[in-house]
Amino acid sequence: MIIRPKVRGFVCVTAHPTGCAANVQEQIDYVKNQSPVENGPKNVLIVGASTGYGLASRIAAAFGCGANTLGIYFERPSERGRTATPGWYNSVALEKAAKADGLYASSINGDAFSNEIKEQSIERIKLDMGKIDLVIYSLASPRRTDPKTGETYRSALKPIGAAYSNKYLDTDKRSIQEATVDAATDEDIQNTVKVMGGDDWELWIQALKDADLLSEGFKTVAYDYIGPKVTWPIYKDGTIGQAKVDLRRAKAAINESVSELGGEAHVSVNKAVVTQASSAIPGVNLYITILFKIMKELGGHEGCIEQIQRLFSDRLYNQGGNVPLDELGLIRMDDWEMEDKIQDAVTKVWPLVSTENLEELTDFEGYQTDFLRLFGFGIKGVDYDAEVEPEVDFD
Repeated sequence: MIIRPKVRGFVCVTAHPTGCAANVQEQIDYVKNQSPVENGPKNVLIVGASTGYGLASRIAAAFGCGANTLGIYFERPSERGRTATPGWYNSVALEKAAKADGLYASSINGDAFSNEIKEQSIERIKLDMGKIDLVIYSLASPRRTDPKTGETYRSALKPIGAAYSNKYLDTDKRSIQEATVDAATDEDIQNTVKVMGGDDWELWIQALKDADLLSEGFKTVAYDYIGPKVTWPIYKDGTIGQAKVDLRRAKAAINESVSELGGEAHVSVNKAVVTQASSAIPGVNLYITILFKIMKELGGHEGCIEQIQRLFSDRLYNQGGNVPLDELGLIRMDDWEMEDKIQDAVTKVWPLVSTENLEELTDFEGYQTDFLRLFGFGIKGVDYDAEVEPEVDFD
């Protein structure tokens, strides 16, 4: 079949297997063109491994460090003529590339919040890998069923204390609109923390520790975002911000629990990039289009793979040995984004941008390009007029 992008709001409901594979290969090629990461990890577990920062982490570990990788994700294969999700195609392509390079790469598809998937992962690690040197926690989900209670929680992207109004980018209409989001209830806050906080990260590390599968001096990293003041009411100071506060609480708890192993738990605050999740947050997609234009002009723009490669080489496994942290104990991979010259420029543009000057003041085209690339579209060298088989599976 010939596969075209079908975009509905902030979601594309189709994905291109050849395009996704080409996108993965571009990231692999980028990592291979960098200097190898000295003293990098050799056995890596990535929870949330199929797209975005999780996928980039798996690529950096495998092709920058020569690591064996086990990826955990929840993706849908092709069925009844429908395309698979992009994460499915990404993972198939990554495993094939890793195995072609003589690297171990395996995946488990299922609910990473569940005890069953944790147990399957532990058995796979025991059988094939040995002790884990690095655990990347990059899980993004709108809901979570607590394995202890069976209760299902749903996250809510809402401000706390009062309703929030701000302009946002309607990508379908190429226009600037205004949206108002009602204030969160106490239940909204608690549910969002349950889904997007640090509880499940702790459970993964505890399960691996109990199974004696954490190596001496292992590291674990979870991903965070803070962003600029213009997005704080809906992000940093909203329900998702409370979840990220809990992520940092979990970091401290994990550090205490693995101290006898010399282990380290870190939270990495990453740069704004185009993801399905960021597209859905009022104001954030508009901020990204402004940010991209400024960073491409002034320097320092990075996508997922460039940033994660820098995380591995300059932070986690730098030659100095110690991981550089800010005053709050966080890894700041958003350091270039948050430079004064970048944020001052964003602050000047924000009140000026409108539907009429959108193309002039923002990198709307770059945003759209990055969005479609998430689904395997717009990749150089791919013939999108050619027939392609949507059913792609692991060898």
